[in-house]
Amino acid sequence: MNPKLLELATRHGALKVRIEEQRRLLAQHVLPLESALDRGDKVLAGVDWLKHHPAAIAIAVTTVVVARPKRAWRWARRGFFLWRGWQALRKSLSGAR
Repeated sequence: MNPKLLELATRHGALKVRIEEQRRLLAQHVLPLESALDRGDKVLAGVDWLKHHPAAIAIAVTTVVVARPKRAWRWARRGFFLWRGWQALRKSLSGAR
């Protein structure tokens, strides 16, 4: 066999082993993030569900307002400040000034 081809085949094999090791290490490093990303997916699925079922939000708000008006006002304020914080965060992350 041609010595140059033999050298190329050897280098190719060494590179494949190196790539496989890098993939294994990357998979190990990603494991801790996997649970956090799963939780994020669940939250986004919940938000998506709420977007498609606005009546559920209306029923929940009506129930709280009728049952406990003071508590409803307190939660409305919290929701407003949470919403404002989210808007500010989105604005700062998008780079818009």
